[in-house]
Amino acid sequence: METIILMIFGVVVAPILGGLISGVDRKVTARLQSRFGPPILQPFYDVAKLFGKVKVINNFWQVFCAWVYLIAAALSVALLFAQSDLLLIFFVQAIGAVFLVMGGLASSSPYSQVGAQRELIQVLTYEPLIILVFASIFMVTGSFRIDEILAYDQPLLVKLPLMFIVLGYALTIKLRKSPFDFSTSHHAHQELVKGVLTEFSGPYLGIIELAHWYETVFILGICALFWHTSLVGVVLLLASTYFAEILIDNTMSRMTWRWMLKYVWSVGLVMSFVNLIWLHVG
Repeated sequence: METIILMIFGVVVAPILGGLISGVDRKVTARLQSRFGPPILQPFYDVAKLFGKVKVINNFWQVFCAWVYLIAAALSVALLFAQSDLLLIFFVQAIGAVFLVMGGLASSSPYSQVGAQRELIQVLTYEPLIILVFASIFMVTGSFRIDEILAYDQPLLVKLPLMFIVLGYALTIKLRKSPFDFSTSHHAHQELVKGVLTEFSGPYLGIIELAHWYETVFILGICALFWHTSLVGVVLLLASTYFAEILIDNTMSRMTWRWMLKYVWSVGLVMSFVNLIWLHVG
């Protein structure tokens, strides 16, 4: 019963937190660009407006993919709040990512097609990194279950500093921030019109945005595991991490997908293996 309550709590609270984080993101971004920026609640106004628009359906497969993407994102957060298994959570969120790509490919629009192909490349880039992060957590705690990880008496960041940086790469790609906003972007500097989201509109674009809020909370929840022993430590870690993401997003230009694959896989994998070897030797 307690697990069900935690899952429901996560499903209800996560989009609220995600929307607020998105609002803070816009506000900080505006200040970095010497603008006043929209109110922090603007993302909620935008999504409410999207749900109030007329439904324009390109094809029903695209609608189905949007719903699966949202359900997978919400379920991954629910499992995170329920302190479930990291591997199970990984596969659930991966299903959502794949269906978003399929939704983009379901359209005949060249913008959507190219955006979906780029989204698939991004998925293939960050998913191995997340697996390595989860494997390193297992090596330290001896478990993939979040409740057992939380029972570990030391901050994971002490033993996995390089893996946290690797997770930062995955976070930047997952949130589609520069320099990795190839497939689409949640700010006004995107390329390819709206990329993989070009053919989504009205309520279905609102569904995608809700799923993005869930994903934001999900990936930050994984980051929180690295300093789970202190509430103050968690807050400071998440605040500094997300501010770094905003700073990177506003100071770096978009690179090519070839550069992303070469750079992220080379640097990310090297740091992962160095940290894993250090754990094994230590």
